[in-house]
Amino acid sequence: MKKEGILTFGRPLALFALMSLAAAQLFAGGKSEAVPNKAEPEHQPVTILVAAAASLQYSYQELIPLFQEQYPWITVDGTYDSSGKLQTQIEQGLEADVFMSAAMTQMNNLVKGGLVAADSVKPLLENKIVLIKPAGTVTPVTGFENCAQAKIIALGDPASVPAGQYAKEAFTSLGNWDAVSARASFGTNVTEVLNWVGEGSAEVGVVYATDAATSKKVEIIAEAPAGSLSAKVLYPIGIVNASAKKDAAKLFMDFLASPDGLAIFLKYGFAGNK
Repeated sequence: MKKEGILTFGRPLALFALMSLAAAQLFAGGKSEAVPNKAEPEHQPVTILVAAAASLQYSYQELIPLFQEQYPWITVDGTYDSSGKLQTQIEQGLEADVFMSAAMTQMNNLVKGGLVAADSVKPLLENKIVLIKPAGTVTPVTGFENCAQAKIIALGDPASVPAGQYAKEAFTSLGNWDAVSARASFGTNVTEVLNWVGEGSAEVGVVYATDAATSKKVEIIAEAPAGSLSAKVLYPIGIVNASAKKDAAKLFMDFLASPDGLAIFLKYGFAGNK
């Protein structure tokens, strides 16, 4: 009887212990699932404005969506024009976060004026200056040296368009700037010059090699002769000092300088600055 009593009493105890252990495990499992995942940091949505030279527009239109896929909380808006006009707009209060110029001159001017952070500036890309004509047309012009034989020459305005400044320097170096400028129509940015030549409004024109590569309506006659330019055609990028979104701006700059970013620029004819 004692033996049976012990056995009869022990079974409920064992069952109770098993049930308690199962309940504890279930509670523990439920509790762990309720703990929020802190691995992914939370980001507040932010929009940055990038002021970029007109010759960068095609590559940026591909680069920006790729950047936004990688950083979905950052929206990038772009405004494109001649580097000189963008410099003036920033000086007048344009709320840009990043500036990318088609020449060092405009970037240096903003740095000197305290409007772009000097330690953020990076000469990122290199381009070439080329002489173009409408596709399929015949012209006596064979290069920069005899460009004055053209009836109408399309150039960027040297007062504000870096491509026009480079063109003026090349022609001045060759000794024919006065003759060329007498036949020139000056555009407000390099895209306008490209369109004039593509439409046949000008017999020849001077643009960047990357611009010529975007249009089937033009053909390259020649590159600017070696030694006609005093320095490489560089595209610097920097962060505007007044920006309140410098962290996002830095991420965008770093992306452009990354292998993925540079691959897109190379696709559009730019070269990385070495």
